[in-house]
Amino acid sequence: MKFNDLLKESLSSLKANKLRTGLTMLGIIIGVASVISMISLGEGSKISIQRSIESLGSNNLIVFPGIVQPGRGFIASGRGGAEVLKIKDVEELRKIENIIAISPEIQRRFQIVSEVGNNINSTVLGISSDFFIVRNIQIANGEKISEDNVKSFSRVAVLGSNITKDLFGDINPLGKKIRINNLSFRVIGVMQPKGSTGFVSYDDFILVPYSVMQKQLAGTEYFNSIAVKVDSKENIEKVRGEIEERLVKLHNVSEPDFSIFSQEDILSTLTSVINTFTIFLSFIAGISLVVGGIGIMNMMLTSVTERTREIGLRKAIGAKRNDILKQILLESIFITLIGGLVGIILGSTITFVVGKIANINILISIKAILISVFISTLIGMIFGYYPAKKASNLDPIEALKYE
Repeated sequence: MKFNDLLKESLSSLKANKLRTGLTMLGIIIGVASVISMISLGEGSKISIQRSIESLGSNNLIVFPGIVQPGRGFIASGRGGAEVLKIKDVEELRKIENIIAISPEIQRRFQIVSEVGNNINSTVLGISSDFFIVRNIQIANGEKISEDNVKSFSRVAVLGSNITKDLFGDINPLGKKIRINNLSFRVIGVMQPKGSTGFVSYDDFILVPYSVMQKQLAGTEYFNSIAVKVDSKENIEKVRGEIEERLVKLHNVSEPDFSIFSQEDILSTLTSVINTFTIFLSFIAGISLVVGGIGIMNMMLTSVTERTREIGLRKAIGAKRNDILKQILLESIFITLIGGLVGIILGSTITFVVGKIANINILISIKAILISVFISTLIGMIFGYYPAKKASNLDPIEALKYE
């Protein structure tokens, strides 16, 4: 039997039961759409996070108090516990030749009240003047926090773009007063919108001099982190080693009681987490493909039973076993291929819509499409083989007698 004839017969059989064929495809459609959307959104999320981290400044190293152990996160270690970073550490790091800017940072949450009456609970970040260089932050209006502000304990603040709207609405905040933990601060600047990096958004922060934060707001001499900008990417590992050596000696400990991360370290960790979730969710989504395959097998077995006399007649007038097997198998593959194509369209649409809503870079994964098409075709062959084999093995005499 020629392939064209097999093709026509297969399509004709599927058209004869359109509703049943459509319902059988549903499992494949949902499975393929889920796999494509999960993988595509995962890839898009990785690109978004990478761009966000890079937008925070290049060639950066960040020193955190405490050490990190797999599965345990930040823990206290060494003399002084997890509070180990002080101004003397910053002064020591300034001696390293390849560091061009240092940003000691201390972070707390406070209730903020503006002079127009609006109030919110938000994050306040104590910084130095180098913060804007290290973190690649630009000022939209007004001025930055200067080193003079730090040294003179000036109660001045720079607002993130979102915080500005929350506290002042459409009113120009420059020169206006806000109260942080019942202390009055004068607004001197507003940051340009930067968006979220996936784990922090400076648009929702308020910046103040770290000296004021330590002495008047937080009541501590310790920093939450020290970020440094290295002059070139080639010197990052060299600077990392020198930072470790100097701080271990300064803290008078045998092992580091701090951790040093580069942008690549942070990006690698986040990418690893996203990959794990993407694989896990894709595996769950793939289960529906198997369920769809079982549905195909059930449909094809039902179809073979309904067409027993037809198959017997075909074999009686000369159809070979191989012809019957090919026709039934082709029907099964058609169902999965058509379902796969509809699933690709649906999955791409879901990816586009979710990407727009969640503000994630849209990246339709060609790899996911190829994998889905391959798996759906394979499922059609695997789950269609048994019904096809059963049909091809029917005895024509017994089949013709079937009621």
